[in-house]
Amino acid sequence: MSEQIIAACDGASKGNPGPAAWAWVVADATGAPERWEAGPLGRATNNIAELTALEQLLEATDPAVPMQVRMDSQYAMNAVTKWLPGWKRNGWKTSSGSPVANRELVIRIDALLAGRAVEFRYVPAHQENGDPLNAIADQAASDAAVQQQAAGTAHGTEGLPVPAPREPAAARRTGPPKSRKPRSSGTATIKAKFAGRCPCGQLYAAGEKISKGERGWGHPACAATA
Repeated sequence: MSEQIIAACDGASKGNPGPAAWAWVVADATGAPERWEAGPLGRATNNIAELTALEQLLEATDPAVPMQVRMDSQYAMNAVTKWLPGWKRNGWKTSSGSPVANRELVIRIDALLAGRAVEFRYVPAHQENGDPLNAIADQAASDAAVQQQAAGTAHGTEGLPVPAPREPAAARRTGPPKSRKPRSSGTATIKAKFAGRCPCGQLYAAGEKISKGERGWGHPACAATA
């Protein structure tokens, strides 16, 4: 029995829609990358790029060999697994009656999946110490989207795309230390909304400036003295 292919595919769109590209990487049964490809799409959405990446991967691999496909796009994965049967039953309409987006791509992927043993596995994107194959596919798609040029093993590109270093999650969450405004050592002065009586016993009118001292709100001079 043939060994399982392990692969990852990803798409990128710089602007969504904007300059877009697809990419995939294929590894052996141990997870070691063997070959990769990336191609430009011109101006396209991220969803089109993600679906095209899967389509290109399926076309480039042996349908007789079981394959695990790692993806960070829940849209693309759900489109060809969860939603596809319902779309077909509804005449390629969504549950709300709207035409299915990117229908042509989904139909081609459906045909390529027919009779194949494909296991889809969701992997979160842009994670520190995340899935290494997804990181390679992500970087390859991003580079191709910017350069709008095909690249990969078949094009004679040496080596593998080197994923950009990911910032630790804690650093992304907290960011740089925020500067705090120093507290004023003086007594805040505001305008009174209503008339009242100062702790000194004298009245103050609405709109008159007052400050808060140890004995409560009153004339600024009284608060400063307290």
